[in-house]
Amino acid sequence: MTLPKSYERTEADQSVEVTMTVNGSEVSLSLPARVTLSDALRDHLGLTGTHVGCEHGICGMCTVLVDGEAARACLLFAIQLDGAEITTVEGLGRQDDLHPLQESFGRHHGLQCGFCTPGFLMSSYDLLTHEPDVRREDLPAELSGVLCRCTGYRNIIDAVDEVAQAHRDGLPGPGNCGRRTLVGRGTSGSSGSSPAEAEPAARPEETARPEEITLPEGDPTVRIDVTSQLGSAPEDVARVFGDIRLLARCLPGAELTDDLGEAWYRGRARVALGPVRLTFNGIAHVLEQSGERIVMRAQGKDTGGGGAQAGIVMSAVPAEGGTVLEARADVFLTGRIAGFGRSLAGDVSRRMFEDFARALDRAAAGEEAGPESRPPGAFSLLFAALLERVRARFGRRRRGVPRS
Repeated sequence: MTLPKSYERTEADQSVEVTMTVNGSEVSLSLPARVTLSDALRDHLGLTGTHVGCEHGICGMCTVLVDGEAARACLLFAIQLDGAEITTVEGLGRQDDLHPLQESFGRHHGLQCGFCTPGFLMSSYDLLTHEPDVRREDLPAELSGVLCRCTGYRNIIDAVDEVAQAHRDGLPGPGNCGRRTLVGRGTSGSSGSSPAEAEPAARPEETARPEEITLPEGDPTVRIDVTSQLGSAPEDVARVFGDIRLLARCLPGAELTDDLGEAWYRGRARVALGPVRLTFNGIAHVLEQSGERIVMRAQGKDTGGGGAQAGIVMSAVPAEGGTVLEARADVFLTGRIAGFGRSLAGDVSRRMFEDFARALDRAAAGEEAGPESRPPGAFSLLFAALLERVRARFGRRRRGVPRS
């Protein structure tokens, strides 16, 4: 595989446009020439199922299909693949309709710790597609290009052999390749999508205001449902609901930077999770706003290629002694921040909403947010979430409840 002549003199940090089809969706990216396919998939498109291990092409964790053939994503530059068709483990099957290989791995306990699983699934798919008559005794050698450190080879061999025996006449193709919305630096869509549908996911802080914010299909990374009791009267909460700038200041690390008119806003949010420091620049659209209810959608990206999109609904319900704030959100994360896992990301997000409720209560009472009253940063939220988990597990052990 060679580079186009126009790329031969490209500097390492110079961005190059590349278009490829990933899991059935055409995706356009602007990337530095040295970005590998694995990094483009993980950090720019949010497809973190492609794992990165040795980054030397030895361990096989990053195996994907390029034009139907198995390839090491860590050994390919993304710009080499202009016009190529890429299939990752996310394209193999859906949660409600798994591929036979995925079902068999689960049935035979071939998952182990899970780190090698995507590589084994994609390598096994490539093997059974090209050699449907492979014999069981040949599988250890055929699959030796993917390394497992959990000594789980026997179960993996059982899983692959079962699928091979059941599909001698042909292995079913990937079942999750079709129109998908990808969050990240690239634009995505199917052959029937319009540029207006794709553009919001590209570079929201550098483009004109989009027609709408379209959330990804499928389950969100985090689903939040928080109810908080506020001491402020409903009319005072309604005053904060009616002031978007004041409302934004109640969210930890958030800042409104521009009013684009017609209920569109630009802003940024800063998050620090230990050594990972992220600044999301993005855009928000308020779809409904009254003294009792706010509905909005937002999306943004950080400089490292991670992305976030959210659909948020907040309601202020009069209650005895004050107001009940109900907040619901579907949050889609990609890139580094998504690597913290759904459960932990959910804990952090819920705590941020709880702190948001306390800050909103203070704002409704007329207090000006200052350094001493600002909600705690994301690192303390993460620490609190971890501490809560430790306490919960310790409590279960003391009560004799088995660990999950």
